[in-house]
Parts: sequence; C-alpha cells; structure tokens
Amino acid sequence: MNLDLSNKTALVCGASQGLGAAVAKELALLGATVIVLARNEDKLKKVVELLDVSKKQRHSYIVADTSKPQDVQEKVKQQLTKTNIIHILVNNTGGPPSGPLLDTPAEELELAFDAHLVTSHLLAQTLVPGMRKAEFGRIVNIVSTSVKQPINGLGISNTVRAAVANWAKTLANEIGHFGITVNNVLPGFTNTDRLAYLFGKQAEANDTSVEEITHKSILQIPAGRLGEASEFGAAVAFLCSPAASYINGVNLPVDGGRTGTL
Repeated sequence: MNLDLSNKTALVCGASQGLGAAVAKELALLGATVIVLARNEDKLKKVVELLDVSKKQRHSYIVADTSKPQDVQEKVKQQLTKTNIIHILVNNTGGPPSGPLLDTPAEELELAFDAHLVTSHLLAQTLVPGMRKAEFGRIVNIVSTSVKQPINGLGISNTVRAAVANWAKTLANEIGHFGITVNNVLPGFTNTDRLAYLFGKQAEANDTSVEEITHKSILQIPAGRLGEASEFGAAVAFLCSPAASYINGVNLPVDGGRTGTL
C-alpha cells in the first residue's frame, strides 16, 4: 500500500490544536511537508516543532483567520510564491456557536458561511490549478456527522456543514478526472477542546455534570468510548495518500459507529 507523501506539500487549516493539529502530525509522518494555518501564532509554532522531519521536511505556518476569506486567500497566494504547488488542502475551522437555530441572528449564519464555505471555496480556486499541473491533488474537508444526521442544539453547524458537504460533492464530480479527489471526513465524539465545550454547554443547560453528559454520550457509541484525535488524523491522512486515489466524493464518519444512518 502506497502511503508515501514525500515531495508533497499539505496545507492544514485550523491546525493550532485539536483535529487539525492531529491531521498535520499524521501527514508529516507520511512524509509530507506541512503548512499549518490558524489564528494563534504561539500555538502554531508549537505544532510545527512537534511535526516529524524524518524525510527532511521543512514545515511552516501561516497566521490567518478563516472568518476572513479574502485575507486567508491572499496569505496562501503569498505562500505559493515560495512553495510553488500545494498538493493537499485540508479545510477545517472551529465550530460555530451552539444553540437553537431559530434564535440565531442572521449575522452568525453569515460568519459561519464565510469561515466554513467561502474560505474553502477560495482556497480550492487558489490551489487546484497547481494540483492539476502536478496531476495529484487531495482536498479533505473536516465537517461533522450532522451531514448525515443533524445534531440537536447545533443549528448553525448543521446548516453550514451540509452546505460544505454538497459543495465538496459537486467539486469532486467536476475535478476528479484531473487526479484530484475531494472528500469529507465526519468526526463524531472525539476527545478535543471543542467536545469539552459542547458537553459543558449541555451540562449547564440540563443542570447536570459534564461527567454525566460524557457517560450518556459514550452509551450511544458502539465502540464504547470517545475517539482520539490521532485516530481521526490517521483517517484523513489515508485519504490524502496515493493509496486512496479512487476514493472520491464520500462522507466518511469517524465516530466509532455512533451515526445512525448508512
């Protein structure tokens, strides 16, 4: 099985912590040169220091805010003047606020669409020409199992993630013949700061403890436990590898079997 990403460059968004950082680590282990992008420069520096360099990679970072799509695009264009081609794009950004959808101000929806969809679209427009030239490209979007089964209390996320998933499927149909795949990976209950935040909000709303919310959530997972970020990162890294060249346009849950749909 060819998992070698030597001589490939990857851009991983939202990579200062959590799932994004885990993806960056796994891609580096497969030999990729990784560019991590997020808002917090100190955290990005720490992530870069932890990335594998056994293939003599020179990893780097970009400080940018995915809620400002044009700014992100401009900084990535500047990076291309040094990098030439970025073969792998992992679109990822922090989840939007939780709460009932009907109570959500329209401005919050607009912000979420900018951060999750518009930024992804502009980055694809910027990087796909280089992928076509290289006859190799991977676009992976980190979305949510809500693409298959909406999650109560996450109205903005349910709405925007579904938009990203349909955008990705359309793109996969359009550019697959160039040797570029576009896939979505759907994290379930994974042990990250984001999950801790969501469980904390649930506990507060239900006047109970985070431990109780965690216990009830684990009961929904056939695997009987929360996922680890490294497990999620490995799934994304596989989709980015040469071995996954015929997997295109899919929504892959990495959730221990929790999602109740096919």
